[in-house]
Amino acid sequence: MTNHIIKTIQVSGIRRFDEAISTIPDIIKLTVGEPDLPTPDHIKKAAIRAIQADCSHYSPLMGFPALQVAASHYFHEKYGLLYQPNEILATVGATEAVATSLLTLLNPRDGVLLPMPCYTSYEPVLAMAQAQVIPIDTTASNYKLTPTVLAATIQAHHADNLKAIILNYPTNPTGVTYTRSELAALVKVIRQAGLLVISDEIYSEITYDQPHVALATLYPERTITINGLSKSHAMTGWRLGFIMAPQSLMTEMKKTHQYLVTSASSITQMAGIEALTNGLADGPKMRASYQHRRDYLMQRLNEIGLNYLHPAGAFYLFAQIPADFKGTSLDFATQLAKQAQVAVIPGSAFGAAGEGWFRISYAASEAALRQGMNQLATWCAQRQNL
Repeated sequence: MTNHIIKTIQVSGIRRFDEAISTIPDIIKLTVGEPDLPTPDHIKKAAIRAIQADCSHYSPLMGFPALQVAASHYFHEKYGLLYQPNEILATVGATEAVATSLLTLLNPRDGVLLPMPCYTSYEPVLAMAQAQVIPIDTTASNYKLTPTVLAATIQAHHADNLKAIILNYPTNPTGVTYTRSELAALVKVIRQAGLLVISDEIYSEITYDQPHVALATLYPERTITINGLSKSHAMTGWRLGFIMAPQSLMTEMKKTHQYLVTSASSITQMAGIEALTNGLADGPKMRASYQHRRDYLMQRLNEIGLNYLHPAGAFYLFAQIPADFKGTSLDFATQLAKQAQVAVIPGSAFGAAGEGWFRISYAASEAALRQGMNQLATWCAQRQNL
């Protein structure tokens, strides 16, 4: 009685595991990428004013013009992007932005390159679009896609109707990101192949070692940029994202967006105008807090003796399961939750390339991180003494 494609799709490994361990007493959850920081007051006050002004009606499909203008100025100021207001579509979070983009761009059997491990929402939407997923394992190159590997993959699949590549950086789950020179080298290969790029840059405001470089500044003609306010302004539950793309593509995206959701919440859009206009300094303040937490986690994992990838962005740390552990990443995360009351996400939730690793979200409070690391250290020490 249901669509056969939907039958093959599961709730994400992140949500499944998070729900499975939520009933464990006193569990410390370092699982979901949910900032513990509050939405800034000036944004909340803008939403209250919108409610009081009865801003309870449909907005235009693309979003309020004032929001489009504010987004155009904000992303230009932050990253040098040159999207005009009519090239910006307000969506119900970055998740809808990804879905609208992929469902608009792809035909059945179109090939889409997907560096792995990756965020959990891409493959299910690609399945809905009946596209062909071509995974690229990045483990051998320290979890970064390289021009050599990309070119070899394109060559191996040149007859598979290749159409697009999805890039996400800073990357969930690994926290790695790319320098301008690294992106330029990738763009050279992408441009030669004539690929579309869906560039998910939702963590662009959370980079520690270098400024974020927007891919569309290097490859504007065929890049679809995904961004939003969930991470930059601690607005996950407000659900406001953006698709930025050439106007010719936006004409078609508008249709898909309409029949999926009609439009983003009017009240949220009014809060978004405030965030984009008067909230340029909000993100850097939050980033400083996340960097402090990141540095604390790295110090504690060094003391515990666990290997991890250096997180250059986002608020995740991807750590390696101890070599002497007998079992999968799911086994590891399950035992850690049940025996130490600390919840992390098994690497297998992000695809086969994530097996052998686990993800810690340090968007949790500093108190939760301290307690979680204390309990992780005790558990690891007990294992070693068995």
